[in-house]
Amino acid sequence: MREGSLEAPVRHALDWQNPWFWDEKALEKEMERVFDICHGCRRCFNLCDSFPRLFDLIDNGPTGELDGVDKADYAKVEEACTLCDMCFMTKCPYVPPHEWALDFPHLMLRHRAVRARREGTEFVARQLADTDRTGRLATFTAGLANWVTDEKNSLTRPGLQRWAGIHHGARLPRYAGETFEIRARREGAVADRTAPAFGKRKAVLYATCFVNFNNTGIGAAARAVLAKNGVETEVAHPACCGMPKLELGDLPAVAEAARRVSEALLPWVDKGYDIVALTPSCALMLKFEWPLILPGDSAIERLSQATFDLSEYVVDIAKKEGLTPGLKPIEGGVSVHLACHARAQNMGAKAAEMLRLVPQTRVAVIERCSGHGGIWGARTENFATAVKVGKPAAQAAIKNDTSFVASECPLAADHLMQVMELTTGDQKLKPTRGHHPIELLARAYGLMEQEP
Repeated sequence: MREGSLEAPVRHALDWQNPWFWDEKALEKEMERVFDICHGCRRCFNLCDSFPRLFDLIDNGPTGELDGVDKADYAKVEEACTLCDMCFMTKCPYVPPHEWALDFPHLMLRHRAVRARREGTEFVARQLADTDRTGRLATFTAGLANWVTDEKNSLTRPGLQRWAGIHHGARLPRYAGETFEIRARREGAVADRTAPAFGKRKAVLYATCFVNFNNTGIGAAARAVLAKNGVETEVAHPACCGMPKLELGDLPAVAEAARRVSEALLPWVDKGYDIVALTPSCALMLKFEWPLILPGDSAIERLSQATFDLSEYVVDIAKKEGLTPGLKPIEGGVSVHLACHARAQNMGAKAAEMLRLVPQTRVAVIERCSGHGGIWGARTENFATAVKVGKPAAQAAIKNDTSFVASECPLAADHLMQVMELTTGDQKLKPTRGHHPIELLARAYGLMEQEP
């Protein structure tokens, strides 16, 4: 038998349209096989809470082996999985092409999908996963929505916890008063004709739910940086990529989102545009997860090949055409958190690589999970675990003592700031908020206000 981890991981398609995928006995047998291998290895013990739960179930059982674990308790392991993919990408020596062919995250996804089909998904979870509808409603009433969801609001947050199962202390994303699509039309962006990349690239920014409805500043910074570097941009948000519904195991809904978004974006590809996703979770979906959910779909494959992560795109410009000069040092340096869904794209540490293009700027890298896991980390039953998992990353950021903390994942950035506050007991930390790396690059170009 060959040793593992000697070749690049190979991810097999999710065979979810095969009746075998939904067979509960077959699923149980596969979970038993994988869990037994994990028990013998234990290399992933410190990644997330799934593996400690599994190992505790085994160690505290009557036999000290997997056969002493009640199969009904397998669900406890799946419930702790955030689908970050880090065990597959960075730890497991038995992923394909190894003959044992472990894919722990996709096994957890399969379990979640089977359970969702059998039991249904709770009403509130379905509503929270409909980020487009929630976002559109919230932007019309942003002031009220932000007041209601503020974790310091002792009047509304206990009720939100009772009704929606969202922990009263979890920091939730704030909503913008207008969508990024509207802001982009209002502000415009003129490509610099003197930039090295002018005339060589044009890009459609896939806005993503978060940038479109929550933090439009990320999109504005991306447009400004790309315009500075001669790249003509358009903005599109035909629909959510389906990541929140993937987390619920709703594979048919994800497939439908893939078809809908690809149908809207491919005409831009036909006109010679690159597709640039503004958050790593969405880039991961377009580039990797959709082709695994709809294998053999030529439209999905074409879109995958045309899609870039935002930091990846800027670094690619720097390497192939060169960036427009004028970057100024970022005083005090940056602690940049490498988001799990950026790392899972297997493209290297592009956020750090991009920020290192800024002269005379200290860039300290944090390669630990933030613990938030999207909606998962805000749930009442998971928030304490999300804080625990994120604490090493927060401690690293505190130790780095930089003026800025950044993450390509905006949710991770916000969660890290909150865990830093909880760790130090300081509600007035400097920096006062987490940034996206593109915002800091825009700052270095003098394209953004110099707020902390």
